[in-house]
Amino acid sequence: MTKSIFLAISLILTACTPKAQDIDADYARNWPQFRGPSSNGVALYGNPPTDWSESKNIKWKIEIPGSGHSSPIVWEQMVFVQTAVSLGENTEGGNPTFEFLVLAIDRGSGKTVWRTNVAREQTVDGTHRANTMASNSPVTDGKYLYAYFGSRGLHCLDFEGNIVWSRDLGQMRKKNNFGEGSSPALYRDRIVIQWDHERDSYMYVIDKHTGTVLHKIPRAEATTWSTPLITEVNGKAQVITSASSKMRSYDLETGEVVWESSGMVSNVIPHPIQNGDLVYLMSGYRGNALMAIDLTKAKGDISGTDAIIWQYKQHTSYTPSAALVSDRLYFLRANNGQLNCLDAKTGEVFYSMEELEGTGTIYASPVVAQDRIYMGGRNGITYVVKDSEQFEILARNELDDGYFATPAIAGNELFIRGFSYLYCISEE
Repeated sequence: MTKSIFLAISLILTACTPKAQDIDADYARNWPQFRGPSSNGVALYGNPPTDWSESKNIKWKIEIPGSGHSSPIVWEQMVFVQTAVSLGENTEGGNPTFEFLVLAIDRGSGKTVWRTNVAREQTVDGTHRANTMASNSPVTDGKYLYAYFGSRGLHCLDFEGNIVWSRDLGQMRKKNNFGEGSSPALYRDRIVIQWDHERDSYMYVIDKHTGTVLHKIPRAEATTWSTPLITEVNGKAQVITSASSKMRSYDLETGEVVWESSGMVSNVIPHPIQNGDLVYLMSGYRGNALMAIDLTKAKGDISGTDAIIWQYKQHTSYTPSAALVSDRLYFLRANNGQLNCLDAKTGEVFYSMEELEGTGTIYASPVVAQDRIYMGGRNGITYVVKDSEQFEILARNELDDGYFATPAIAGNELFIRGFSYLYCISEE
């Protein structure tokens, strides 16, 4: 690695990485969780192709049993995927029974190394037609895999596919029977679950070694689908949660609220992301909200204070999270192929509502490698857009299979989990 390349990567790590992640090279080269190693959609060492099709730059393509919109994650030579396989309706009627599977796939060949059934259950809930029973993404620390299926439990597996422990947190009752989708956050020896639904909501803090619940913190919230962000402020870990009633940050060790504020709209889904001392929270259902909060100033009720650096109340995402790179914030309008780019420090609009034609509905979050943003959706079309203050399309790529799952990037490979297939896209 040349000195200039090493310096550039170091600057990216300093500018765009949550303080909670002590990111070394091994961690940064992988995609260990939903939204990547720094939780902002950026593959710090990634460089996948710009162009592909069913006949170009496809290293392998394999069929995935069942259905799921969870993001694949990558550690070294393994790709991990969660899926739910319907076994049909119970003989006495009622909802289908599912097997909830974790698949480990060899990154080089696309062959399934192992598949583990972590739960088998006749469900009592349903999902939105665009959701699945496996829309929560797993997370890994490089030694163990933590597979989360919401109401079907949190499961720790070793890299040979053996279940080390399982934790049943109960049954959620999600708004309008829309289904589940929040993913776990991992920090050192703690796993955090945001358990927001139409009954009693909680934030769970769980020991990653044993599955023991260390804190069960009540939350005055209805259904959300947002994944928490864990970061460090003044040397102490905070858990930042986004929700319709209030945004909150909790002290990870004590469970106490450090700061809170109203400001989001309903049905909150996007993942909070961080840039140095600033954290960004967004929602976009029946309204628009995007707020930049200075973590060095945030304490107590920050509503209307100077801890809120700027706000933007137009064209925000409903389901996809934003991507953050080069002090620029990229996000789609609602669930549509219309891209916005703002200055992450000031909120200045570089461009707005630029059209990505033909994508259809987009639920997947944008991902970033080098100076390129990748985004696409239902119709199997993925646009590659230049990271720049000016809108520039670099490529438009189309596959036979559409997708709602957020892609993963590791090294020179892009992993797209479609409705039926998992693709590994890499230069031939």
